Amino acid sequence: MATFKPSKITGFVIEEDDKEWKDEWKELRKQTDLFAEIESDPEKLIPKVPFKFYYVFEDDVGVSSRLMIEDWEIFELYKNCLRRTGNEKQAAALVKKKYFDIFTAKNDMYLFLGTTMEWHRRRSPNPFVIIGVFYPLIEQQFSLDL
Repeated sequence: MATFKPSKITGFVIEEDDKEWKDEWKELRKQTDLFAEIESDPEKLIPKVPFKFYYVFEDDVGVSSRLMIEDWEIFELYKNCLRRTGNEKQAAALVKKKYFDIFTAKNDMYLFLGTTMEWHRRRSPNPFVIIGVFYPLIEQQFSLDL
């Protein structure tokens, strides 16, 4: 895991994705935790978000990258927007408005990056995904000059 501060966020990409979970992921969900203290319903699936979200950004030497955002917060925002609008594409557009238009204009952006062993084994040139976004408001500091 790493924290990364992009020099400049240049884009936000939304790609359509499958509306349903892959069969192997459904089967994995059915494997319950033997040590769980609460009862869970292995047949109940969390609804899948039918989009993938990406930030496009530059580092401090101007190299551009595009990383997928795999953060629960963006998925919860999408679900809330979908409840409000009732339309998948409008909900995705509202996510973009918040994560790109609002955050990049008013906030200092930091990306929490993570990876999986699968991508390291494949020797991917960029195995990272964004697993969290930290966006404190930009505060203007006053001058100390008297």
